[in-house]
Amino acid sequence: MKVLIAEDDLVSNHLLQVKLRQWGYEIVETKNGHEAWQALQRENAPQLAILDWMMPGMDGIDICRNVRASSKLQSMYIILLTTRIDQKDIVEGLQAGADDYITKPFESEELQARVHVGARIVRLQSELAERVTELEEALAKVKQLEGILPICSYCNKIRDDRDYWQQFEKYISQHSQAMFSHGICPDCYEKYVKPELDELP
Repeated sequence: MKVLIAEDDLVSNHLLQVKLRQWGYEIVETKNGHEAWQALQRENAPQLAILDWMMPGMDGIDICRNVRASSKLQSMYIILLTTRIDQKDIVEGLQAGADDYITKPFESEELQARVHVGARIVRLQSELAERVTELEEALAKVKQLEGILPICSYCNKIRDDRDYWQQFEKYISQHSQAMFSHGICPDCYEKYVKPELDELP
């Protein structure tokens, strides 16, 4: 999984790269907010980002707000890196769109744990998006039953698109997930079954 780093401090930037590569992540390195935002506009942009709060020009909070305002970046997981520890500052960062935060100087174990959480959530969101696509495709197949179906006025067979006549139940079963159980409606009971019963000795 690719992780974007936006950190203008060279020492912190290098340390983040070393640790993330050790943990098996591919790095997209940027040194300020403008570079980070440009990297996020590209095709196959990282879905997980570690952003320094304080950067010249566009800072981490600005990027958070831009990401949350972009429809194509809604699933991005953002971790803010900050020296601020006041609760009010933390709330501000989360309200701007960050998913998590780490205070500097950070411990490697904490960074690893928080990045792994973010990666897991990104993977779950990706899997969910795939399931939604599968459901939409399944729904599209069900919608094939919409429109006019030629049906025999006498035997109720349906003519398919290959000009074959099939029993109603068989046709519906092939074009949907519906299953059939058979019974006798009141009208047919009175018309067919009851006369037969009355004739029994």
